[in-house]
Amino acid sequence: MEKGLVVRLEAAVRRLEELSVGSQQLVSEKNVDGDLPLDPAVNAFDGIMDCFLRRVMLAAEKIGGQVLEVTKILEQAFLVERELLIQAKQTQKPNLEALSEFLKPLNELIVKGNSMTEGRKSDYFNHLKTVADSLSALAWIAYFGKDCGMSLPTAHVEESWQMAEFYSNKVLVAYRNKDPDHVEWAKALKELYIPGLRDYVKNFYPLGPVWGHPSTALSSGKTPAAPPPPAIPPFSSETAAPRPKVGMPAVFEELNSSKSASLGLRKVTDDMKAKNRTDRTSVVSTTGKETRATSLSFSKTGPPKLELQMGRKWVVENLIGKKNLVIDECDAKQSVYVYGCQDSVLQVKGKVNNITIDKCNKIGVVFKDVVAACEIVNCNGVEVQCQGSAPTISIDNSGGCQLYLSKESLESSITTAKSSEVNVMVPGAGAESDWVEHALPQQYIHTFKDGQFVTSPVSHSGA
Repeated sequence: MEKGLVVRLEAAVRRLEELSVGSQQLVSEKNVDGDLPLDPAVNAFDGIMDCFLRRVMLAAEKIGGQVLEVTKILEQAFLVERELLIQAKQTQKPNLEALSEFLKPLNELIVKGNSMTEGRKSDYFNHLKTVADSLSALAWIAYFGKDCGMSLPTAHVEESWQMAEFYSNKVLVAYRNKDPDHVEWAKALKELYIPGLRDYVKNFYPLGPVWGHPSTALSSGKTPAAPPPPAIPPFSSETAAPRPKVGMPAVFEELNSSKSASLGLRKVTDDMKAKNRTDRTSVVSTTGKETRATSLSFSKTGPPKLELQMGRKWVVENLIGKKNLVIDECDAKQSVYVYGCQDSVLQVKGKVNNITIDKCNKIGVVFKDVVAACEIVNCNGVEVQCQGSAPTISIDNSGGCQLYLSKESLESSITTAKSSEVNVMVPGAGAESDWVEHALPQQYIHTFKDGQFVTSPVSHSGA
């Protein structure tokens, strides 16, 4: 009877093993065929590509030419990022050197997109520049922690699009009344990043990519078996010892014991009492508070920064009272972003792509040349000096701005919006002449003539 029972049990075990292997093969086949749902994060990324990226591609196909070519690079970059997100969950978190190799396919496409903006300026330069600058938003996947020199992924996507939006707006202005396909392309591209990619990163990867467990094997894709549990030693009354009490039970046991509760306490003598001590005074010293207040040398919004991120963007943030800030190793492909600085002076030696000064107070910026533009946003009391050339200078929602232009930059286009007290200093006629100051108007008169409004600045005549 026992032999028959053993045979039946062995047969049942073999049957269960066959069913288990068959079900695993079925699951793998369904995953290959796509019948089973993938990771929710991957599904959401596919949704971005199907909804937003497809709309950009359809508009680019209608335009054709270089616009279609650079948009295909954009599509390839999103496909590469999708694969990187899948691979990240299948491998352990790499070091910085391995991370650079991991992101190499994405970096190559970013470089390829930027190469299309070099050389002879194309008729579609603004389109090319919009895509090239926006590709850096996909580098959020390189976020390695708070000390990696990057903003959080969601903020990184927003900052990257802010750089690209400058050229996107130029596309909208140039083709608003000419070709709706270009307008549709620019609007679809913005929605791809804001809110598309931004909300995706915010929902699934707010603190960076999710890496696999260190024991994950990427090559085989198999999870190693868990080690067997340790053997439980046989119970013996001789070796068993009572466990000491911990926490509050131990405290009550100590109080209820025969030992004195005051054992080990020091006796307080009369000269140790506060009322009898002569080494104290009722005057409160403020030295400690003053030292603490003066030791803070940066803004409460975040730590101070002066660093190059991803080889493309100089970040100058939250610096206060720094008069000797210098950026000397820069090139025309890099941008400079100054944020939250106060009472500081920054000098940019060399040619850069663009300079953005955001939410700064009483700061001076001296630069040589910019390829695109110098932008001043949400600032107060800013002095900017251009020693070379700058095609465009934009001032938005700022007050008390002083611009110093060189002879090479006199043909710069200056755009102001919601700004006041903007003065422009230009060189005098002679070599020894003083600077000549020109105040840009901030008040305008709008009159209705011949069926339309005519706008002219307010002119004040002296009494």
